[in-house]
Amino acid sequence: MPTRVVFFVLLAATAIPTRWMSPPLALVLGVAFGLFARHPYAGSARNWSKTLLQLSVVALGFGMNLTEVLRAGRSGFLYTLVGIAFALGMGTFLGTLLMVPRRAAFLISVGTAICGGSAIAAVGPAAGASDEEMSVSIGTVFLLNAVGLVVFPPLGHALGLSEPQFGLWAALAIHDTSSVVGAGAKYGAIALTVATTVKLARALWIVPLTLGTAALRSWRAKRDAKKLDARGEPPKTKVAWPYFILFFLAAALFSTYELKFAWIYPWFSKAGRVGLTVTLFLIGTGMSRANLKKVGVRPLVHGVVLWVVVATGTLLFIRSGWISMQ
Repeated sequence: MPTRVVFFVLLAATAIPTRWMSPPLALVLGVAFGLFARHPYAGSARNWSKTLLQLSVVALGFGMNLTEVLRAGRSGFLYTLVGIAFALGMGTFLGTLLMVPRRAAFLISVGTAICGGSAIAAVGPAAGASDEEMSVSIGTVFLLNAVGLVVFPPLGHALGLSEPQFGLWAALAIHDTSSVVGAGAKYGAIALTVATTVKLARALWIVPLTLGTAALRSWRAKRDAKKLDARGEPPKTKVAWPYFILFFLAAALFSTYELKFAWIYPWFSKAGRVGLTVTLFLIGTGMSRANLKKVGVRPLVHGVVLWVVVATGTLLFIRSGWISMQ
């Protein structure tokens, strides 16, 4: 079968919403295609993925209720901020220790700190990440995400965690929102409610982190441009600001207050999930054997160690009563 046909068949499979298709599976299909086939549309796929990613993130905003999210966020603002700062700091330290490429280590840390693949997908373009760095980072987070969905509920029962305790732990220690919801649902109704609201509140930190990443990159570009100008060389390209994240916030506001045409918002949210699935497939197709060999296993080791540290530390604080929903 011609490579072009295989590409479009897989693309169509990820674009059609079915029960068995999911973002992790779409990424796996994309990586498999990239590793075992010669990409017929490598440049176009790279451009499509960037545009589709931004549209998908904005559409996902129509599925958020800011009132519930901010209510959960108020009770845990401080430890959420501390937890995110700790995960990013520890991730940077481990990345340096393990000699993981700087941007890949940052993206894995972002995914661990906030909400998995969604956070990486939003922050990656602002950080100037390549397709290989995006693929490796999202793949690492999704792998650990699947492990968390399976392991956390029985582990919570073995540790004797109450439903509120487990919901809080799942929200702070499992990467992706969908797996947090799944783990919470397995544990109980109260665990599901706590896990969902806390995780959604945590997801809002995508906005300041994305904008902050773009600001830092812009500052570095200007600093480097001055150095280059001093040597009579041309300055670097201007950093593109992630304005789409502001549209994401606007979409969440529209959804929360049910402004005009509210009946269509759930459809936008579903379209966003499908768009993100297709985007991950396209990003995955950018992974080649040469790129995979260049990246190596260090990012996976980095993700595992960081996750274990964050999950263990969070659990200890919850069981000691330092972190609670009170």
